[in-house]
Parts: sequence; C-alpha cells; structure tokens
Amino acid sequence: MENSDKKDRRTVFVTVGTTLFDALVRAVDTWEVKKELFRKGYTHLLIQIGRGSYIPTKSGTEDGSVSVEYFTFSSSIADHLRSASLVISHAGSGSIFETLRLGKPLIVVVNEDLMDNHQSELAEELAERRYLYCARPQTLHQTIANLEVESLLPYPASDATPVAKMINRFLGFPDD
Repeated sequence: MENSDKKDRRTVFVTVGTTLFDALVRAVDTWEVKKELFRKGYTHLLIQIGRGSYIPTKSGTEDGSVSVEYFTFSSSIADHLRSASLVISHAGSGSIFETLRLGKPLIVVVNEDLMDNHQSELAEELAERRYLYCARPQTLHQTIANLEVESLLPYPASDATPVAKMINRFLGFPDD
C-alpha cells in the first residue's frame, strides 16, 4: 500500500531560495492555484518558505485540493528537486539551472519587488526558448491552467554557450 501511494504521488516543489518572497508563497497558497494543480493531477505541494513570514494553509485532498507541507530551509534542496513532478521557483539562476539540469518541468515566478530585476530577463529569455514557463505571482494560476509540460524542450545542459552569449549580450559585449 505504501509503495502505491508513493507511485501515485505527484509533488509540486516550490522554492524561494534564500530570499524573502512571500508573494510567491501567498500565490501558491491560493485556492485558484491549488485547484489548477489538482486539476492537472498534482497531489502534494511542498513549499520552501525561506525567510518569509507568510505561513501557508495546510489542506488535504479531502477538500478536492492538494495536500500542503512547508519548511524554511533544507540542507539539500536537490533531494526535493529530484523527487518533484513540477518545480515552481523564484528566478534565481542557481535554482533555475539546477532544476533544468535535472530535466524537471519548471515555472519560474519573477519577484517584481526586486530592484534592477535582471532575473526576470533570464527567466523570460529561457521561457521564450521553451525551456520553462515564466509567471508573476498574480498570473501563476493562469500559467498553471495553461501548463503543457510536454511542450517544454529539454535544456542542453552540456553546452553553456547559449547562456554565456545571453549574459554577454546583457552586459553589452558583442556576439562573437
């Protein structure tokens, strides 16, 4: 019985990294987001809240929603990423590339409260290339509703050239 439960478990892992990003935690804690995740077949929501003060509502599948667990920090985010069926992440490059390297479907949520938000440019560029989906906290439920993970392209992890070119372009260096 325990094995079949694990087999049917489809976890969405949400990470804010080491930042304070209550807007993301609040967004995934809404009924609209949970309903869309449940409709897409996800059963569990594991939220890393980081330095945030907003505490998500724990709910169970008995109310037609996903079950919710949360924690502040973990010594190994990689374990949570590996076991996830879908990752919803802040726009930090480390979290983005670690998730893409693992081949996990990814929705990156841009923190609009950050000044000089270069992270949004990276997330939007990677979304344009169809490696991930990009959202804002207020559009997350709609992004999940439109989510088609099979339309995402695998990230070419062995070749850092496209990323290096993107960074060089951002910094104003000419393409070679």
